[in-house]
Amino acid sequence: QVQLVESGGGLVQAGGSLRLSCAASRITFGIYNMAWYCQAPGKQRELVASITSRGSTSYVDSVKGRFTISRDNAKNTLYLQMNSLKPEDTAVYYCKADHSLMTYWGQGTQVTVSS
Repeated sequence: QVQLVESGGGLVQAGGSLRLSCAASRITFGIYNMAWYCQAPGKQRELVASITSRGSTSYVDSVKGRFTISRDNAKNTLYLQMNSLKPEDTAVYYCKADHSLMTYWGQGTQVTVSS
């Protein structure tokens, strides 16, 4: 059974940093396009950043220059480095893996940014 397990969330003050990780198991990680999504209370889940199997990255405008998505295929792990955090970044963060018709989600990790 495929597993995506996020970690690294927590409570941080505005201006602080967090590094999220998403450890994948039982998939050929390197062929999957990966992404981070977030879902704030009362809102829909939305895309934050993505990275293709070849390493091309893209970001939503609100996090450009502050967040960095990366992957380590040897460790089957996806990362999201989050700097200059703002209270509006508060949400549950999920990782997603896509390949062909297969899509997998992690269980999420809570990020709370206090002002």
